[in-house]
Amino acid sequence: MRVDQFDFQLPDELIALRPATPRESARLLTVSTDGGLADRTVDDLPSLLEPGDVLVFNDTKVIPAQLEGRRIGRGTEEPSVGVTLHQRLDGATWKAFVRGARKLQPGDTVRFGNEGSVCLLGTLDAVVQEKGEAGEVTFAFAFHGAALDEAIATVGSIPLPPYIATRRPVDDDDRRDYQTIYSREAGAVAAPTAGLHFTPSLMERLAERGVVTEFLTLHVGAGTFLPMKADDTQDHRMHAETGHIDAATAARLTEAKRAGRRIVAVGTTSLRLLESAAADDGSIAPFSGSTEIFITPGYRFKAVDRLMTNFHLPRSTLFMLVSAFSGLETMQAAYAHAIAGNYRFYSYGDACLLDRTGT
Repeated sequence: MRVDQFDFQLPDELIALRPATPRESARLLTVSTDGGLADRTVDDLPSLLEPGDVLVFNDTKVIPAQLEGRRIGRGTEEPSVGVTLHQRLDGATWKAFVRGARKLQPGDTVRFGNEGSVCLLGTLDAVVQEKGEAGEVTFAFAFHGAALDEAIATVGSIPLPPYIATRRPVDDDDRRDYQTIYSREAGAVAAPTAGLHFTPSLMERLAERGVVTEFLTLHVGAGTFLPMKADDTQDHRMHAETGHIDAATAARLTEAKRAGRRIVAVGTTSLRLLESAAADDGSIAPFSGSTEIFITPGYRFKAVDRLMTNFHLPRSTLFMLVSAFSGLETMQAAYAHAIAGNYRFYSYGDACLLDRTGT
């Protein structure tokens, strides 16, 4: 399909720079199977679900993956580079998108941090192992495992999406706001933003309603922010993201599907991992590894029945996904309704609850 079929115009003032307070006060647009639209709030979610429905959350935890450093050891020039980690390969190695990647060559050392702040030496060093396309670089860090995690947490900052970071500086509030209340598995460099709307009180009311909650892990990568450069969807390559569904969770989800209960994905990341792990009959297998699943109209959904998600960028893979889930014309109408009604868009914005009408 042509990428321009997924384009739309969004006024800049509708891009949310801060989350709603309290979180569950965000608006929620419901989109039914017949394309019907209704304006609600996230606080209404328990009444929009049925006892036995299964909400599936992504419990990944955002790390401070935005690093600023300089190249050292090659002459007197020490050019600065900006690094956004996006995929961990092992205990000491990360893939990253680099601003200023043209200044780097394999074997170069990049030094992050300030004197006196990290492991007494004040710095975190990484060696360039490999350069890829579009500014992607593979780094081997001087530390490993938990020591590396601690160093990154010290020298790094929360990697807010470009549409926020270019309009205001990151601050201490973002370390709290850009994290779900149930995050526990460190490794994401972008938040699963549909989950940002949930609070302890909302989770309690969902449980009282008889809604079941399950958790999986997909470490969201910075590739989610990259614009599509292809003119046709078939020419686009997704960046891999690492995920995990344990055997017990997979078995419970499969049992729920076989019993006719609805699987409700909280966020496109939960949906993508569920669909990556699903068989044609809707059963869910344990999953551990990477996924590059790219969902566009025509995809046949196997596991997920409903989707709660935020409003996405024009021409993005995520708008393509929701168009596959509920139909392109339906989502174009839903987004037009949201824009006309001054819904807040993107990571800190409002949400929608979609019924599946795609194949």
